[in-house]
Amino acid sequence: MFADVGKIVVMTGLGIVVFGLFLMVSAKTGMSGWFNWFGTLPLDIRIERDNFRFYFPIGSSILLSVLLSLILFLFNKFIR
Repeated sequence: MFADVGKIVVMTGLGIVVFGLFLMVSAKTGMSGWFNWFGTLPLDIRIERDNFRFYFPIGSSILLSVLLSLILFLFNKFIR
């Protein structure tokens, strides 16, 4: 049982490392514009005043939740 949990933790860590390396490389090569759309989706709420700034990313959270659910579903489907 703990061996399976260990595999999942290692795979998750490797995925995070690969994603981090991708972000670092994209920032160095000038391709960081790929993520400019994230945070400006239709359901993202942004209120800016003189001394006040409020940001509530509902649309980005929904999109991220759907993508992570799909990835975890596929991961679970192919591992078992």
